[in-house]
Amino acid sequence: MSELSLAAGLVSAAGGSDDRTMVVTAFMAFIVLSLLLCVLAGPEDDTTADFYTGNRSLTPAQNALALTGDYISAATLLGVSGLVAVAGYDGISLAVSSCLAVGVFLLLAGPLRQAGRYTLGDIFALRSPGPSSRIAAATATLAVCLPFLVLQLAGAGSATALLLGLTGPGAAQVCTVFVGLLMIGYTVLGGMRGTSLVQIVKVAVVLTTMLILAFLVLRHHGFAPGALLTAAEQGSGFHDRYFEPGHAAGESAAGRLDFLSLQLSVVLGGACMPHVLMRINSAADGVTARRATRCTIAIMALFLLCVVIAGLGAAGVVGGQKIRAVDSGGQMALLLLAEELGGGTSGFAGSVLYTAVACSVFVTVLAVVAGIALSAAAALAHDLHAHAARGGRMSERREVRSARWAVGAVGGLGIFLAATAQGRNLQSLTYLALALAASTVLPACLYGLFWSRYNRTGLLWTVYGGVLCTTVLFVCSLSFSGTPTSLLPEHDFHLIGLQSTAAMAVPAGFLLGWAGSAVGRRARPTDEAAADLRWRERVLVGVREE
Repeated sequence: MSELSLAAGLVSAAGGSDDRTMVVTAFMAFIVLSLLLCVLAGPEDDTTADFYTGNRSLTPAQNALALTGDYISAATLLGVSGLVAVAGYDGISLAVSSCLAVGVFLLLAGPLRQAGRYTLGDIFALRSPGPSSRIAAATATLAVCLPFLVLQLAGAGSATALLLGLTGPGAAQVCTVFVGLLMIGYTVLGGMRGTSLVQIVKVAVVLTTMLILAFLVLRHHGFAPGALLTAAEQGSGFHDRYFEPGHAAGESAAGRLDFLSLQLSVVLGGACMPHVLMRINSAADGVTARRATRCTIAIMALFLLCVVIAGLGAAGVVGGQKIRAVDSGGQMALLLLAEELGGGTSGFAGSVLYTAVACSVFVTVLAVVAGIALSAAAALAHDLHAHAARGGRMSERREVRSARWAVGAVGGLGIFLAATAQGRNLQSLTYLALALAASTVLPACLYGLFWSRYNRTGLLWTVYGGVLCTTVLFVCSLSFSGTPTSLLPEHDFHLIGLQSTAAMAVPAGFLLGWAGSAVGRRARPTDEAAADLRWRERVLVGVREE
């Protein structure tokens, strides 16, 4: 999601001074409530189980809501609804892909919980003990989390500045620092339990808002789905072609491949983001993890149905031409829809609707960064410091202290990069993060869980080769340079005419894992038999060592 689109959208939502005052008041109330939750629900003692997993005290329902919060990002809320409004079929198919990502994760939730303990490094080390697998896990985690963290922080900073009525190049940077420090406070004070409760509150706010918005759209069309579809078709500007594919990336072969690649990254990358994998480790066991994931699928399906209804409503009520005139990607569709629907109600009711939608967007951006920061910090403290550097001989108290410092380090780096990148279109970082997850984390997890011949060499080739290959493809794509919406629009040295390169990066990651395992079989380490036994006991039988 472009932080400029988000910021402009919030200005539209809170255009009047009264509306802006109400939005700011609601946002400050959320900040106070979230900090209070983090303090009250934070770790009771300095143990790794408490800080990383909340002692696995969350119920399956609470875990499902927190997991849903991890999956609902600003790209899902604004991007999918906007694409439905301006591209019809392509937006609906992307909503289905977002739900399929949770479905893919359901297939992995049980084995991942049985194999894992706290971090991705614990999963990798089960098959390949030693510091090299821990370092590889930390590399993959940071490579995926940092682009996503920068994107979210930059968007939140721009939105905060305009929400408060601040202008000038330095205002967004100051607000980025403020939001980043707030995120660090959430994570340091609350740990996994605190950030989970923030996600639960976020899901309650966002889902309630979307249900109300969907209800208003259906009421506007007499609760007749056929009338809604007809109005969306007529208002979109595409008429009878609205529900045909090809509007998002073009109808050419390259355009269709580009959109297919995006869907592939959403389904496969969304299923194995590091903060999602860490979240599932807070479940009590594999059975509980699967139960929580099944509930997440139901909640996500309801949420995405509301998103699709809102997107269709925006096309019919606002009009596709007006939406594209403000933002070509349609990411202001929700906010423009709220403005149109609110105009037909009383002043107070309209302001409440604006406030609800604007705060839902803001809360979505703010809450997700805490989970990302926690997973990245855990990789630094647990995998690199406690195990790779200290050989697992660090006390729990010192490791938790290290994790809190790591939150500050990761957050500080994210704040610096986000503040520096203010003013640029960072939407392409979404493509990079999802492609990295799909081409490195997913092959390593699938091979590690289900292929008995997977070894340390295959793991290293998967992670380092996948990160290098995906990064090179990203630099050579249109996401990095060559178009006004690229990360570097002033340059043009692209070699690949695609925005998303997941269609090439994902097969490369799987091939590298297979080739590395074939090479590694020639020199099998002496501890491989013991590692295979531990793998079978944990993943296939469910025997725990904790």
